[in-house]
Amino acid sequence: MLNNSFVLGIDLGTSGVRIAIINSKKKILFTSSTKYSKGLEISGDWINSLKTLIQKIPKDLKEKLVSCSVAGTSGTLLACNRDGVPLGKALPYFLPFSEYSYEIENLFTKECAGSSVSGSVGRALKLLALYGNEIILRHQADWISGWLINNWEYGEEGNNIRMGWEISNSSWPEKFQNLKWLKCLPKIIPSGQIMGNLCTKKANELSLPKNLQVIAGTTDSNAGVLATFPNKNDGITILGSTIVIKKFVNKPLEGKGISNHKLLGNWLSGGASNTGSSILLDFFNIEYIEELSKQINPNKSSGLNLIPLSSQGERFPIDDPNLKPKLDPRPVSDSLYLHALFEGLAKIEAKGWQKLNELGADLPRQIITIGGGAKNITWKKIREREIGIPIKICNTPPAAGVASIALQGLS
Repeated sequence: MLNNSFVLGIDLGTSGVRIAIINSKKKILFTSSTKYSKGLEISGDWINSLKTLIQKIPKDLKEKLVSCSVAGTSGTLLACNRDGVPLGKALPYFLPFSEYSYEIENLFTKECAGSSVSGSVGRALKLLALYGNEIILRHQADWISGWLINNWEYGEEGNNIRMGWEISNSSWPEKFQNLKWLKCLPKIIPSGQIMGNLCTKKANELSLPKNLQVIAGTTDSNAGVLATFPNKNDGITILGSTIVIKKFVNKPLEGKGISNHKLLGNWLSGGASNTGSSILLDFFNIEYIEELSKQINPNKSSGLNLIPLSSQGERFPIDDPNLKPKLDPRPVSDSLYLHALFEGLAKIEAKGWQKLNELGADLPRQIITIGGGAKNITWKKIREREIGIPIKICNTPPAAGVASIALQGLS
C-alpha cells in the first residue's frame, strides 16, 4: 500500500456517527461526528448522518482514500426487501422479545450470544412476523456496507454473532439449516475481507474515489477495542451509551450474553450491559454532570444501592429480560444522586469482570477505558474502588479502530 494513501473508518453508535481518516502509520488525519436527528431505529438517519460527515472531509484527503470499513451497533436489526430497501424501522440491539424465548431456546444447543432473548433472533422473529419470509435481515454495519457497494448479499461475522453465527466453525447452528428464513440471513465473511468497490452512484453522490474498496468491518465495541491498541493482559471497557467489557482470551468463553470475536487473529470475549452513560443523561445534562462530579468524594460510598437501568431488562452481566431498574430513593442532593448512579454503574462493570473470570478469563492487570464516560475522573476513581483494578483512559475514537481494519484489509 502506498504511503500517501489514506483509509476511512465509519463508526455507527447508539446516538450518532463518527468518522476518522488515518494514514498507513495509523495517525489520525481527520475525525468528525454528528448525532442522529431522529434516532437509532431510523435507517435514513444513518445515511443522512454519514453523508453530512463525508461532505466535511477536506478534498485533498478525500482524493487519497483507497478503502473504508464500517462498524455498527451489534444487534440492531433491519428488515429490507431483496434490493436492500428498508421495510420499516430497525429494531435496536437493546430491545428483547421474550415472547419468542421458547423458539430461541429450541434453536440452540449451547449458551451463546445468540441464545439470549436479548440476542438478534428474537428481533428477527419479530420482523419476520411483521413482513414475512421474503425479506433480508441485516445488522446496522452490514446494511451500511451494502448501501456503499449497492449489494446487500454479505454480512461480517462479528456483527452476526448475536444472530447465532459460530465463528469457531464458520457456520450457523445446526438447527438453523431447517429454518424457512435461513435465506433471509447474509452470506457471512470475515472481518478484513474485501466486500466490493464503492458503487459509481455513491462515489458521485459523496465525491469519493470510484475505486474505493469497502472492507468488512466489525462491531462498534470491537472498533473501540482496536482503537486502544491493547496488550493481552489488558481489559477494555467502552463507556458509551452502554457499558461494554472485552478481553483477549486463549479460547472462547461460553455463556448467555457472551460474545466471542476473532480479531487480529486472537479470540476476544466480552459482554454488554443495557446501561451506561445514557442513564446519566436521563437526569442531568453533560455540563451539570461535570459540575456535580467535582462535589463528590469518590473514596466514600454514597450509602445508596441503585440498579441504574433506563428500562426493564438486562443482558450482561446477568441475562434477565425482567430485571427492573431501581432508581429510588432519590436524595435531595443532586451530587449524592449522581454519586449513587456512578456507583451502581461501577458495580455492574465489576460484576461483568467477575463473570468473565468465572467463565475462564484471567482478570485484567489494567483496564483501558474509552467512550464519552471515560473522561469523567470522578467516575474513574469510583470504578477503581469498586473493581479493584487500575484504570487507564484512552481518547482515540473507535472510528480510528475500524479504519485500521480497512488498512489491514489492503495490506
